[in-house]
Amino acid sequence: MDRKIEKKTYSAKKLGLITAGLLLAVFVLYTMAFRDSRAAMDVETERLFIEEIEESSFREFIDVNGTVQPEQTTYLDAIEGGVVQRVFLESGTMVEEGDTILVLSNSNLQLSVMQQEAGLYDQINNVRNSRLNLEQNHLNLQKELADSRAQVRIKRSRFLRDSTLHAKELISTQDFEETEQLYEYQKMRYQLNLESYRKDSVQVTDQLRQLEDSENRMWRSLDGVQQIMNNLAVVAPSSGQLSTIELNPGQSIQQGERLGQVDLLDGYKIRAGIDEFYLARIADGLQGSFQFAGNRYGVEVSRVFPVIEDGSFEVDMRFTDEVPDGIRRGQTVRTRLELSDASTALLLPRGAFYQHTSGNWVFLVNEEEGRAVRQPVRLGRGNNDYYEVLEGLSPGDRVITSSYDTFGEAEILNLQ
Repeated sequence: MDRKIEKKTYSAKKLGLITAGLLLAVFVLYTMAFRDSRAAMDVETERLFIEEIEESSFREFIDVNGTVQPEQTTYLDAIEGGVVQRVFLESGTMVEEGDTILVLSNSNLQLSVMQQEAGLYDQINNVRNSRLNLEQNHLNLQKELADSRAQVRIKRSRFLRDSTLHAKELISTQDFEETEQLYEYQKMRYQLNLESYRKDSVQVTDQLRQLEDSENRMWRSLDGVQQIMNNLAVVAPSSGQLSTIELNPGQSIQQGERLGQVDLLDGYKIRAGIDEFYLARIADGLQGSFQFAGNRYGVEVSRVFPVIEDGSFEVDMRFTDEVPDGIRRGQTVRTRLELSDASTALLLPRGAFYQHTSGNWVFLVNEEEGRAVRQPVRLGRGNNDYYEVLEGLSPGDRVITSSYDTFGEAEILNLQ
């Protein structure tokens, strides 16, 4: 008897295909869900600079270029203008204070000085005449006072004599009253002359003092005018080495023109320009050093000039040790100024990466996986060699410090 064979709904082959499809779907979903979607690029390791993070002593410092200058410099300026008549001392000569360097001539100035002198002499004579008139008037008042005093004495004697005669009725009442009136008049005249003399004495004293002061000022002005001619001779204001512009007879010099300087060669200092960013951190006493002729010499900031020009300010530094042998004025030295004391910190070597990241992230190298990934960091202080790492890295980490400009927006670098 025939038996109907039931057809299987799922064959083994079909089940295998379904299983394979499910596995493929699961793999695709897993890949899409968990794969690294960050942008990546391949780079050659030979073209990279890779540095290791280390924990070591850190000192913040800056390097500045300074110029060696004499410790003391006195400038030569032409107080008066004129034409060079004669040059006595050449540039580079050692001079003593008061030595004549050159002499100028100025005919207009000479004429002006003569006119001023004549005017001052006239004023002095006028003052003397005024003083003479005051003294003469005062003497006249003294004379009048003396005359009135004598008249009072004469009239008093006559009054006393007539009083006695009138009491004895030897003279008339009319004569006695006339004598008495004359005596009273002379007394009144004497009091008026005395009061006038007293007031005049006070005024004359003040006026004479003022005239004397005025005359003294005129004599000083006369000395000053005469000194103008002396200013045509340029003399050394101090001892030292003379440095001047080229000076030749007949050369025209303007008033106030800088002719040169006299340098005191007993000591030197270093004047350096520093970026205005560090103005608040630079103060007197800040230590530094520089390399010269194979040796290192110490300096310290002795003066800060707070005026900012073209984004920088200047400081003077003096030597804390002996002055290096062979150093000369005008030489340029690179000085390292220490802005902080030494402390232990994580150090990241400086590199071109900072220009691209501003210190906010770096590429951290994973040598086991053969790649480098972006790593957020926080950097602190810095010097010419290192940055201080505050967060994001540990000792022994390796970081790409070369330029990131060619990496674009890549977040992963596959190292080859």
